[in-house]
Amino acid sequence: MTAEQKIAVARNLVLLGVDVIDAGFPISSPEDFNAVKLIADEVGNMRGGHEPVIMAAARCSKIDIDTAWAAVSGARRPRLGTFIATSEIHMKHKLKKNADEVVAIAREMVAYARSVGFQDISFAAEDSLRSDKDFLCRIFGEVIKAGARTVIIADTVGCSMPSEIGGFVAYIRDHTPGIENAIVSIHCHNDLGLANANTLAGIEAGAREVEVTINGIGERAGNAALEEVVMAIKCRKELMGGLYTGVNTKYLIATSKMVVECTGLNVQPHKAIVGANAFSHESGIHQDGVLKFKGTYEFISREDIGLDLTSEPSIVLGKLSGRHALKSRLLKLGYDLDGTELDDIFKKFKLLTAKKKNITDDDIEELVCSKSMQSEPIWSLGYLQVMHGTMGFSTAVVKLLNVDGQERIACSMGRGPVDAAYKAIDNIIQTPMKLVEYKNSFLDGIHAISLTQVVVSEDNGNISTHCPCTKANGYSNGHAPSEGAIGHSNGNDSSKKANGHAMSFSGSGESTDLVVSSVEAYLRAVNRMVAKKESS
Repeated sequence: MTAEQKIAVARNLVLLGVDVIDAGFPISSPEDFNAVKLIADEVGNMRGGHEPVIMAAARCSKIDIDTAWAAVSGARRPRLGTFIATSEIHMKHKLKKNADEVVAIAREMVAYARSVGFQDISFAAEDSLRSDKDFLCRIFGEVIKAGARTVIIADTVGCSMPSEIGGFVAYIRDHTPGIENAIVSIHCHNDLGLANANTLAGIEAGAREVEVTINGIGERAGNAALEEVVMAIKCRKELMGGLYTGVNTKYLIATSKMVVECTGLNVQPHKAIVGANAFSHESGIHQDGVLKFKGTYEFISREDIGLDLTSEPSIVLGKLSGRHALKSRLLKLGYDLDGTELDDIFKKFKLLTAKKKNITDDDIEELVCSKSMQSEPIWSLGYLQVMHGTMGFSTAVVKLLNVDGQERIACSMGRGPVDAAYKAIDNIIQTPMKLVEYKNSFLDGIHAISLTQVVVSEDNGNISTHCPCTKANGYSNGHAPSEGAIGHSNGNDSSKKANGHAMSFSGSGESTDLVVSSVEAYLRAVNRMVAKKESS
């Protein structure tokens, strides 16, 4: 992350209420030094609210410690996080030192850090879980005597099991001289997928500080995830001996999204707590239960983690869905169907799920509004050609085919390729309408799929209709109106008239080309409107 991104995340960690922010490794580069110093000077001096400890990492080296002090001394609560390897494999092959030499270095550097100005020092034994336990008790005892207030047991390579971690922490607490004067901390990596479980086992054995990361990011397979550890403690406190954290869990989602944006490390959809599917239900049995009472399949409150959703369950319609889920979605879209009508739609729905994996609201409305799933559109796209750039207006040529196979061609200019294409379609169809809403999103990747949703309505006033860009000069990826820039309407309302307002009709399209997906969406909405007018 850049320095600006780091300080933005640090501000969010203050809102989250973490106790210690590990701001970085100042000796590693001038950029990291500046980032740590910015965090210490600003975030480390936030008065009137939560004030976290700002920690800088340093090897057991005087130059590292001096640099760390220069970076974090401006914070009201600075901390040094120093470390040295203690396992035989590391001491022999990496440090090329014996156990006595390592103990002497650790003791001397902790004492030196105290002399520099650090009053709060944490000492981590790198590769603790592959170290001799008695040697670890010895070195921890020496650094505590020298002034360390926190000792960190690190499963550096993520090789441990929960029962092993629990026994290890308990042994250290029972056999380390002066341990009552220090906090035992646990630092777990996720190489076996056990970082969270190991962290919780360490807590149960007596650790009272845990080193965790947002979204579980970290070296190799990552570290224990803050959001998962915190929610496990919160949701199962009766099994954790009454332990709690000071984390304000309502900021978990916001912080997770910020870290994704800053690092580019996406969260897997099925990740616990913050994954996109964490509160989604696809099984018909689950959908039926959660629609009747959310607590049947959701024991974590989505409000607790700051999930910005309505109180309604997130139902994923698919081949496993039953009538209850379909009827619930139909009601949400404004269709109250029962009896044979619902049975008929449900049969069509099941046929559709055999052909298509992701069923959208637009698909559901297509089932309701059309006499047949294979109904022929009134207007279909023959071809589309656009020309646009940084100079002048965009131009679009559109050929449409009607149900009789007749061709109509129109050319139009607009303030962007989508606007030009829509105007050309309007010139062919000659039906008064206006664009109420335009939304576009992309699936990730260089060959991204553009997903477009539009809502149009009858224009009973002036025939001059829309210009997708006149309401707001914003384009997604430089081509189309920005999301939400076209006004507001119910995008799920394909053919409804409420409170005397004009009927609105929705359509969706998808393509690797934004303009093509926009035209497909517009044509679907227009076809629905024209079909409705002809049938009334």
